[in-house]
Amino acid sequence: MAIKIFIDQGHNPRNPNAGAEGNGYYEQDITYEVGRLTAELLAADPNFEVRLSRNSPEEILGTSVASSLKARTDAANAWGADFYISIHANASTIETASGSEGFAYSEASQGYPMGENILYWLNQTTGLPNRGMNVRPSLWVLRKTRMPAVLIELGFITNAGDANLMANDPNAFATGIYNGILAYYGLL
Repeated sequence: MAIKIFIDQGHNPRNPNAGAEGNGYYEQDITYEVGRLTAELLAADPNFEVRLSRNSPEEILGTSVASSLKARTDAANAWGADFYISIHANASTIETASGSEGFAYSEASQGYPMGENILYWLNQTTGLPNRGMNVRPSLWVLRKTRMPAVLIELGFITNAGDANLMANDPNAFATGIYNGILAYYGLL
């Protein structure tokens, strides 16, 4: 029985629910491509089934921020996913802020160790600092999923180095996420 992974590419290509911008890049474009490449890796592995929240770069989910988030979690819940992974790019007013970090509903959630594995492997494949896992029960995608969930911030779109790496080497991020999933399930 294949493990069902739902990959949520954070944000829409335009409002409602467009993402952060920085250094000439858009979060929703980066998350779309990294998610698509991660899904390709998972789909090629017989251990996994995968679905994406956005199936084309122009796909808009919902008519408001709330309905966009609800559409994502509803799709994962209806499919009966085993794990929900939401991909984002961070932003900060501090231009030197750099690295990957993750969020889980609680430390007891399986999202926490999944995130730790993904962050470890993102550091290995991208060289970006591992900023660690955080607990954030208020996040919609962590509290409205019926399966364990993790939200991963790949890097800072407001940091020129992070932004260029995310935009120009999405394969490194997809490989890091994929390896983290494999490590979590003891398949690496």
